[in-house]
Amino acid sequence: MKITLFTKEYRHADSIAHFMDFYYSLQLRHLASDLLNQGLTPKQISDAVVKAMGIGKASGMDLRQHFRPVFSGIEKEIISDCKLSHLAYGLVLMNADTELSIVGNFQVSVLAQYLRSQ
Repeated sequence: MKITLFTKEYRHADSIAHFMDFYYSLQLRHLASDLLNQGLTPKQISDAVVKAMGIGKASGMDLRQHFRPVFSGIEKEIISDCKLSHLAYGLVLMNADTELSIVGNFQVSVLAQYLRSQ
């Protein structure tokens, strides 16, 4: 059985917000769960996403443009996941557990690139 929702009128602001959400979602090409393949645990990923969102919010980012909660299927399980922009993916990786070599290597490469541009 399908559920159909009807509203008597559509507000233009809602229509614009839905369009913008759709537009932003086209830029979200990464999944937080992709980091499972890099050796991070689900808890490490979740903690890193929360930190990255906090940094984004503190720096004035429009979080809708970079983070979108979704559900993903992995090995016959449904998990909470997050679609990420390229910037958000980098922020998550940068804020993950620093004991992982992938995180340390990423942080060093970002800093080296920054110092080269100075």
